[in-house]
Amino acid sequence: MTNKRLLLVSPNRFAIPYPVYPLGISYLLSYLQDRLEGFEIAVFDMNLHSNEELIAYLKHYNPDFTGVSLRNVDDVSSMSREFFLSGYKVITDLIRETLPQTTLIIGGSAFSIFPEELFSYFNPDYGIYGEGEESLYKLLTGLSSGSPVNSIEGLVYKKGDSLVVNPRSHFLRSLDLSFSDDLSQYYWKKSGMMNMQTKRGCPYDCIYCTYPLIEGSKVRTLDTDKIVESLKDLHFNKQINYIFFTDSVFNINRKFNLELAHKIIQSGIKISWGAYFSPHNMTRKELELFAESGLTHIEFGTESLSDTTLRHYRKHFTVDEVVEVSDICNEVGIYFAHFLILGGYGETEKSINEGFENSKRINNSVFFPYVGMRIYPGTMLHKKALEEGYIDPNDKLIEPTYYLAENIDYGTLKQRGEATGRRWVFPDEDVVTFMNRLRGRNRKGSLWHHLKK
Repeated sequence: MTNKRLLLVSPNRFAIPYPVYPLGISYLLSYLQDRLEGFEIAVFDMNLHSNEELIAYLKHYNPDFTGVSLRNVDDVSSMSREFFLSGYKVITDLIRETLPQTTLIIGGSAFSIFPEELFSYFNPDYGIYGEGEESLYKLLTGLSSGSPVNSIEGLVYKKGDSLVVNPRSHFLRSLDLSFSDDLSQYYWKKSGMMNMQTKRGCPYDCIYCTYPLIEGSKVRTLDTDKIVESLKDLHFNKQINYIFFTDSVFNINRKFNLELAHKIIQSGIKISWGAYFSPHNMTRKELELFAESGLTHIEFGTESLSDTTLRHYRKHFTVDEVVEVSDICNEVGIYFAHFLILGGYGETEKSINEGFENSKRINNSVFFPYVGMRIYPGTMLHKKALEEGYIDPNDKLIEPTYYLAENIDYGTLKQRGEATGRRWVFPDEDVVTFMNRLRGRNRKGSLWHHLKK
């Protein structure tokens, strides 16, 4: 019996401040290759190849099914407003033109935010929104055997002239993860880190955030033993010693996180790691344990240093908590940065000035402010922007649209940040050249701590 062929394509080429490993495709590959009988599976990453090489590979490999994972719609910066979908469309059009007989399947985080709009834009045979492993498995086996597929969770498909988006209610809790040698070595060289998840889903209701739309609001912790096995593979077999955990918020489940940290320590792996953290509910004892397990870098999703604005953003912590956890990080010896949104919903000149003033209370950090909030459908910000008449109800929001609070002197933000004596890195500052210079010297891991004053 001739095997079916599946090609998984990562079209992402955005490399600021560094290229990002296609983690979603690795989870798909790891899930499918252990379960999908009668299939050959290959991965094609556009960060490593030209369009001409894609065409040649399509003709050579001749896949029966081609899955394309769309990572981001845009760069989420009101200053640069770089839009990615047109570039992705070039890739899907090349696939269609080169192999019109292949079954084209679209998924990924970008598609999960805009399933109906992007289905119409790319016109695939099928789409999958949200967690894709099990849904893609069922779709491939169903199509190969001629079984019905229309009830698969998260499936998007055409039924006559109508578009059907199936609801999703089940999620995975145990996932294997393996890394290909070629991809892992490329990204280790270019970005100095590899990515991994320890949990999926986000229980918070921040006004602007899409994580609950992409991963669901119910948190699912993954198997700690399998996570450690993946870390062992990277450390002992591939000589990779820096991991960034890409959970929406790492410090959600205290019991799980402590178990994972203890198992990393017990494994004997000498690996460094970083993650996205909330400033909320962190103790010195926990941070000391995380540091012992290898934590070196924290990226705090702080968003504001004004209590008034934090409430508007629906954050669950205060400025005092932010300052306290920053002090602990300095004492424990963990690098940290605060990511902020200036000029979002409810922001005023007074609250922005409060934020700049409060930044003086935090030592030895880097502040990465974004200006304005990207409006995504299905978020509370979307609802409020509609209520205020800020956006048109017919606007699908695929083209980047930002909520920028009125009566803010945006032209002086950089000047005010510099006046604090702290290190503020706005999105239009060229840090890529500096970072690449450090990587050229074989520096690994997160490098933003070198930007500190």
